[in-house]
Amino acid sequence: MSSQLGSLLKIATFGESHGGAVGVVVDGCPPRLALEAADIQRDLDRRKPGQSRLTTPRQEEDQVEILSGVFEGRTLGTPIGMLVRNKDARPSAYEDMRDVYRPSHADYTTEAKYGIRNWQGGGRASARETIGRVAAAAIARKLLAEAAGIEVLGWVSQVHEVDAKVDVERVTLEAVESSLVRCPDPEASNEMIERIDAARTRGDSLGGVVECVARGVPAGLGEPVFDKLEADLAKGMLSLPAAKGFEIGSGFAGTRLSGIEHNDAFVPGEDGRPRTATNRSGGIQGGISNGEIIQLRVAFKPTATISQEQQTVNRDGEATTLAARGRHDPCVLPRAVPMVEAMVLLTLADHWLRQHATNVLP
Repeated sequence: MSSQLGSLLKIATFGESHGGAVGVVVDGCPPRLALEAADIQRDLDRRKPGQSRLTTPRQEEDQVEILSGVFEGRTLGTPIGMLVRNKDARPSAYEDMRDVYRPSHADYTTEAKYGIRNWQGGGRASARETIGRVAAAAIARKLLAEAAGIEVLGWVSQVHEVDAKVDVERVTLEAVESSLVRCPDPEASNEMIERIDAARTRGDSLGGVVECVARGVPAGLGEPVFDKLEADLAKGMLSLPAAKGFEIGSGFAGTRLSGIEHNDAFVPGEDGRPRTATNRSGGIQGGISNGEIIQLRVAFKPTATISQEQQTVNRDGEATTLAARGRHDPCVLPRAVPMVEAMVLLTLADHWLRQHATNVLP
């Protein structure tokens, strides 16, 4: 089903943007992992709306409720159900759009597929669906940190035409969170904020790029052929709302290099394991992690909902115009950071479990 993800660590998200609640069921989490609501809430607070003037003014506390799978502060190994209730939903704001297809939204395509759609907001296509992913990934974050020492961190590396300069080996969560736009480069952050403010004032929106690293990933995660680690990462990233591009390592820029320039030469590591002198592979070779930092980038388009008037058609195929109403982000990038981290965490946790399930013999 389209709302499920994973092989051993499986998640299934549910709910609509203006329904009663959204949530997730996580199956396959190992037992005895210390877990409480606060562990989940930390990441949900980074994703929730209303954080600053750069995000949607919708006011949701996004308080998580753990319904099952946890007893006396530890996971049971059974399915973990989590729920977040919608408290500030305003479906009436979309009444004028019930028979009109919003440009660059999933309105028309959803109706073409199912013959019916929830016109109150984006329904399942809304970024509010990602609450379940972020909640599930908070469990994966704790599992990977405690079992393998893996750290996953994302940041905004580009908004519109503004690029940040970031040291991927030394960037910290504190530096990322100190910026309204979640860009750890102060100069670039200030310019990004100015451009987003300007776009919001004129009823427009901006896109950009989220960069993410996974540090401490051991060599050996991933599968050859169809379940390559970068292929599963790409699937996760491109399943995010508004995601339009994915790169890992050198990405498209690598096409401008020759083989001798692009290859990552091996050098002896301090622990006796091979290391690479460069990391143009982005930490993955042949679909399997090589022990280096996994580095990826995800491109997000400008937010589709804008208040400027646009051409469109209604259900009868008649031409009309639409100046969208509702509460939306003028730029999705600041809140997309924990979403990108979530898909990296879920993918790595699933492959970490698969690796340990496969290699059982001494």
